[in-house]
Amino acid sequence: MGRGNFLAAVNGGYFDPDYKPIGLLVVDGAVIAPLQKARLLSGVLSASAKKVQISRVAEFSMAQKPDAAVECGPMVVDLGKAVRGLESTRAARRTFTAVGAGDKAALGFCSDVTLADFSNILATVLTPDFKIQRALNLDGGSSSAFWFKRANGSAFSIAEQKPVRDFVAIVPK
Repeated sequence: MGRGNFLAAVNGGYFDPDYKPIGLLVVDGAVIAPLQKARLLSGVLSASAKKVQISRVAEFSMAQKPDAAVECGPMVVDLGKAVRGLESTRAARRTFTAVGAGDKAALGFCSDVTLADFSNILATVLTPDFKIQRALNLDGGSSSAFWFKRANGSAFSIAEQKPVRDFVAIVPK
C-alpha cells in the first residue's frame, strides 16, 4: 500500500479457495468477474471519475461504466438506518465501505462484533459532518485488513490473518 498513492485501504470482496473473485469485480474499467445473484452478495460498491456509490444489486447497471466495482454484502446500512434481520450471534472482525450525503465515502474496520451490532454502530452518527446513508460489509473474518496513511506520511495498519485477493482503496482527488 505504501508504494501507491493511497490514503486508506481495506480488503475487498469474497473469493474462492483458488483466489478467484466471487461476485462482480471491475478494475480499471475491465470486468474481472461478472455480477452474481446470491443471498450474501446484496450490494455493489462502484466508482467512476464522477462519484462513488453503493447500490443494491438490483439497482446496479454496468451501463454506468464504472472504473472500479466490487460486489459484496450484506448491506449493513440502508437509507441511513441499520438493516434488520442480520446475524446477531457470531462476533468477528469486519470491514466496510460507506457513503454519505454529497461525495463523502469511508472505509473502516471493526473487531469482535456481530453483523447486527456492526449495522447499529454504523447507523449511528460517527462524526457531526458524516451520516452514513449506505454501508456495505466487505469480506471479513480472517480476511479483514485495514491500512491508512497518517498526516505525517507514516502508515498505520491491521494485517489480515490470511492472504486476500483484492482491496478497496481511497486515493486523493
